[in-house]
Amino acid sequence: MKKTIVRALALALACALLLAGCGGKSDSSDMKLGTGGTTGTYYAFGGVLANVLNDKVENMNITVQSTGASKANIFLIDDGEAELAIVQNDVMDYAYNGTDLFEEDGAVKSFTAVAALYAEVCQIISAEGITSIEDLKGKRVSVGDAGSGVEFNARQILESYGISFDDITVQNLGFGDSADALKDGKIDAFFCTAGAPTTAVVELSTTNKINLLEIDDAHAAKLIESYPFYTQYAIPGGSYNGVDQDVMTVAVKATLIASDKLSEDAVYHLTKGIFDNKDAITDGHAKGAELDPAYAVAGISVPFHSGAEKYFKEVGALS
Repeated sequence: MKKTIVRALALALACALLLAGCGGKSDSSDMKLGTGGTTGTYYAFGGVLANVLNDKVENMNITVQSTGASKANIFLIDDGEAELAIVQNDVMDYAYNGTDLFEEDGAVKSFTAVAALYAEVCQIISAEGITSIEDLKGKRVSVGDAGSGVEFNARQILESYGISFDDITVQNLGFGDSADALKDGKIDAFFCTAGAPTTAVVELSTTNKINLLEIDDAHAAKLIESYPFYTQYAIPGGSYNGVDQDVMTVAVKATLIASDKLSEDAVYHLTKGIFDNKDAITDGHAKGAELDPAYAVAGISVPFHSGAEKYFKEVGALS
């Protein structure tokens, strides 16, 4: 899809679902926050974030937009239709460098990072007889929707093991459809990048025996060297029925970004407000428990906004 069409669709969806209306350009204290679909975590978490900050931080007025999520949000900021957005940190890396999802569109550099918020975990779910990523060679594997961030995660993870899409039978299915296909024996494994536990996988594990495939330290290090937006992550034992031990994998991060037109002062107070009010945010959404300054700056491969950088230096998260 051409860049202009993607932008037009993103703007149309944003205007249709904007909670406070699609008005003129906001000043630095009156900001629109691009999130995702109304049933997703970005939208729910963004709503809590906005409510808490509007209540707790003086002169702050954030309104939440439901959008097409990460890629659409990048374009909304670039077009001046939003000042803030939640995106995956791998997608923002693609945008900033004009690679992968943005190879056709070209680089977008009109945004900066504010803070990584919580983990979106790269999970590889397989049928009972498959116990390692190496076992995926020659198997039927769903790698997420075509052109999605999940598909790129799958390609990159397999690449770190010396496996290409040519070595597997690729299927492009969403999480729910992938779980159904594994349940019905139509695929052998699937990739899922989402907060863990993921509902589709929880439901699958109640009816089928599954494995979560580990990404060991050596392969994780190789992956992170090539793609620094990844971090290691342990899926806690008990997250899924029958998976009792912690499973090491990698994760990308749901990350708050800001237009580079926002003032240092506005973004400083925004960033400080998030971490000063972690408890209130957590009361509204469980993902708030993952907020942490050290976590917020790790695995971020694009420049920080000067206001966020000022805050993180104050608390010792950046030197």
